[in-house]
Amino acid sequence: MAKAAPAEQYKLLELQGLDAKLKSLAGRRRVLETDPRITDLTDALNVANGELGAAKVAVHDAETELRRAEADVEQVATRIERDEARLNSGTGLSKDLVALQSDIASLNKRRSDLEDVELEILERLDTLRERQAAQQSIVDDIQGSFGSIRAELDESIAEIAAEETVVRGQRAAFADSLDAGLLAIYEKTIAKRGVGAARLFHGKSEGSGMMLSPGDLAEVKAAAEDDIVFCPDSGVILVRSAEWN
Repeated sequence: MAKAAPAEQYKLLELQGLDAKLKSLAGRRRVLETDPRITDLTDALNVANGELGAAKVAVHDAETELRRAEADVEQVATRIERDEARLNSGTGLSKDLVALQSDIASLNKRRSDLEDVELEILERLDTLRERQAAQQSIVDDIQGSFGSIRAELDESIAEIAAEETVVRGQRAAFADSLDAGLLAIYEKTIAKRGVGAARLFHGKSEGSGMMLSPGDLAEVKAAAEDDIVFCPDSGVILVRSAEWN
């Protein structure tokens, strides 16, 4: 059976206290890192960005459609201008001039129809741009909330990280003061069990939270003071003291 002076074994409780604090800090960090508000805002932002993307595509398509309509109007206007110039020149046969008048009338009707289409597109484009602006505002609001909460969480996480650094330094310094053999057993135990050492207090293992059976308790009490004994239920090192019996 491995051995270590009782005074050295008592030190394990302080080391365990530091490890418990580190574990608690790690738990607090995980809670902050998995804050449901971030998940909810991320999901909402993904949806809002998707809708914003669709709104931008609709605006882009309408703008393209408007450019085509404007080009059609300009093309017809150019033809009207050219035909009116020919008509106003008075050159050519009478029947040709009559035909030009008819063409100009048809072209003016065509331009009017195209301008109506252009106006409809403009009105639709205004609505689409308003919808895009409203959706952009939603995205901005979500990003603002996300940024505020993220900053709050990052600040808290940074505080925990700073505290962890201090406690790790304390632990490292304290561990260096322990018997190397005992420390190795402790490290192996905490790696396997999650807890390295606990008191045996009035027959109760604080590692398992349970009273030891009469047989197990008799075996532990029969062990030499410098024997390293383990909790039969949790497997952690049991630190004993006559005043705790």
